Amino acid sequence: MIDRSVPRRVLPAPEPRGAATVPAALPVRPRTGRLLVLATVFVCAACGLVYELELLALGTYLIGDSVTQASVVLSVMVFAMGVGSLLAKRLRHRPAFGFAAIEAGLALLGGLSAIALYASFAWLGESRPALVAFSFAIGVLIGAEIPLLMVLIQRVRRQDAGGAVADLFAADYVGALVGGLAFPFLLLPMLGQLTGAMLTGTVNAAVGGGLVLWLFRRDLSPRCRWVLIAANVTVLAVLGSATVLADDFERVARRAVYGGEVRVAVQTGVQELVLTGPPTGSPRSLDLYLGGRLRVSGYDEYRYHESLVHPAMTGPHARVLVLGGGDGLAAREVLRYRDVASVTVVELDPGVVRLARTDPMLSALNAGAYEDPRLAVVTQDAFRWLRGPAARDRFDVIVSDLPDPGITPSTKLYSQEFYGLAARALRPGGRMAVHAGPLATRPRAYWTVDSTLRAAGLRTAPYSAGGRLSGPAAGPVRTPLGVDEAPPQDWGFVLAAREQVPRLHVDRDTPALRSLSSRSLQEAARDAERTRVPGLPPSTLPHPRYS
Repeated sequence: MIDRSVPRRVLPAPEPRGAATVPAALPVRPRTGRLLVLATVFVCAACGLVYELELLALGTYLIGDSVTQASVVLSVMVFAMGVGSLLAKRLRHRPAFGFAAIEAGLALLGGLSAIALYASFAWLGESRPALVAFSFAIGVLIGAEIPLLMVLIQRVRRQDAGGAVADLFAADYVGALVGGLAFPFLLLPMLGQLTGAMLTGTVNAAVGGGLVLWLFRRDLSPRCRWVLIAANVTVLAVLGSATVLADDFERVARRAVYGGEVRVAVQTGVQELVLTGPPTGSPRSLDLYLGGRLRVSGYDEYRYHESLVHPAMTGPHARVLVLGGGDGLAAREVLRYRDVASVTVVELDPGVVRLARTDPMLSALNAGAYEDPRLAVVTQDAFRWLRGPAARDRFDVIVSDLPDPGITPSTKLYSQEFYGLAARALRPGGRMAVHAGPLATRPRAYWTVDSTLRAAGLRTAPYSAGGRLSGPAAGPVRTPLGVDEAPPQDWGFVLAAREQVPRLHVDRDTPALRSLSSRSLQEAARDAERTRVPGLPPSTLPHPRYS
């Protein structure tokens, strides 16, 4: 029988070994200490998300294809966060020292990640390996934060694990929200990617190191304390020096990317604008880069713009709409017709329009198109503008002078929905000329544009035009030696109309052209037809077909 008259002594369950089980001796009350830890979680989460967004933005800018870069950065970083959480188990017996060391490393890597990616792109011509490496390393360090912070907050005041996790993740998610909003609306427009990342790293190091060196200083041995002080001072000194030298670095790196004759470099809210060429001389020596990609080569841009504009101008053309083309070069060709009554240019980036108006060489290249009273500018997204009432049944000619369909932000501007809106904006008998990307190197994308136009109810006449890379074709960036990466290739175009298949020719009263004739258009149509890829489905907003 069991004797129940003597109560048994219930022994507490043994706690794991290590300093984490001993309440910390804090210089403040436990409630204040807990708030300081949660505030640190908030700041570190904001910094971590800024690093992530900076990698996404710079990766997209340098490499292109935002969907691919976002997938690579996010998947690698989430995987690395899991690895970091596992590795943090080795530091749980020294949580204060481990957390401070992780924050110092995270501040250094995150703060210098942008400048390292740009340097890799400028001098090595490839930034994808650096993007993956920084995504993994930063993800490991971010993943190690929460396990150690969980131990530290329990050292301040013991509470149930569920409550501690809820508090930590609430502070973490709110901090991520603040960091996510601060990056596009504050850091990027005011400081740029390089300086913004380094300022974020400075805040990260100061807050993470400050928490441990003050609040948990009694948990540190004298040696650990001096190691952390030296590490944080070094990180802050490196980031401060890099911030001071950021402008000089940008100038040197820009020369490595674009060559030694960079005349104008402007970061707008949409992209970076760079003009290269001698400050004086012929406008034909000018090159215009948008977002790191060659868009206009003064040497032979006329081939592109003559082929894009003039086939659509054979017929009524009193009212013309130019989608994109903020450089004014397509508008220049349209305005050569004296019977054109009005030209409306819809350009997303006002910085491009401003540059086309004010830069002497670019203004000379577009023949002062923006000084013509017949031209009006709308700075708005072309898709959104076409949805408005101002575009309906209004134009005799639409010229779609937009970036290549393979660039992800442009995909919606090559969709069936977009072409349906454009068709609605045409007057009866109106025509639409579409830049459809490089035909020789990307025939599937080109013929997808053609099938998408036809799915929108338009009749099409495909054709091409040869020349060196310029205009918004494939637009490769330059190598560190300043040489185009891709060989000379052609541009692909599609002429479309609602009522009948448009005829490819130029009228006799067409202004004198340097590279275009009715005969050359017929040959270009035959050349394009030889590359036809049949049976391609149209590209739509929910199912984009361009890669």
